[in-house]
Amino acid sequence: MDLSLLQYGLGAAAGSLVGFSLGLVGGGGSILAVPLIVYLVGVKEPHLAIGTSALAVAANAALNLIPHARHGTIKWKIAGLFAAAGVVGALLGSTLGKAVDGQKLLALFAVLMVIVGVLMLRGRKGDGDPDVTLTAGNAPKLIATGTATGILSGFFGIGGGFLIVPSLMYATRMPIFYAVGSSLVGVTAFGLTTAANYALSGWVDWPLAGIFIGGGLVGGLIGAGLAKTLSTHKGALNTVFASLIFVVAAYMLYRSAGALGLID
Repeated sequence: MDLSLLQYGLGAAAGSLVGFSLGLVGGGGSILAVPLIVYLVGVKEPHLAIGTSALAVAANAALNLIPHARHGTIKWKIAGLFAAAGVVGALLGSTLGKAVDGQKLLALFAVLMVIVGVLMLRGRKGDGDPDVTLTAGNAPKLIATGTATGILSGFFGIGGGFLIVPSLMYATRMPIFYAVGSSLVGVTAFGLTTAANYALSGWVDWPLAGIFIGGGLVGGLIGAGLAKTLSTHKGALNTVFASLIFVVAAYMLYRSAGALGLID
């Protein structure tokens, strides 16, 4: 797909917005990548938007792995098993997603955005066992939740961090700061799997993905810089961001309903 210079510029702006939100509130931002690529950049094919978004989200997560690894907040064996199970799910989910009509997929995506918004409004507790390790007791839960999360991630072309974090906490009782760091392994693996599957069908715009990633780096640095200053207002920031997600989801449902002939 040939895009104009204006569209690539809008892609950089969209990437910056996603990166900014991720750096500022620590999650949920990647859920905006697909609607921004479709409605702001103007990519008409939903599958192309999803494939491109999956690649950008995976790259963003991989880059964020570095600081978390330096701070020792990644449980590598646990994250590795979860990601391995999820890759199988992501392959299945992305294959199913490619077979679904693009407008129906966007409508389902909008419903998922509402769920993400609700989860962002809920407080997360920081307790748990910081010394948790991979055991025969938690391995089955990790495999089951990893596979299920991977399916959803692949189907919608999202990172799935908002699902991975509570799944890791449920399966292992690890504290949230370890779950957030460990979740990036899964987000990277799921995104790359989904992107590769979509790329096989020609549904990845490589230049747009590169520009989106570059914009995300800049926005992420700005958001992270403000995060410390505004840390005392994080609850309010989450509320504002969740409200934005609800508005975008409503717009997506309206547009999808019109495209599907459900409304005039």
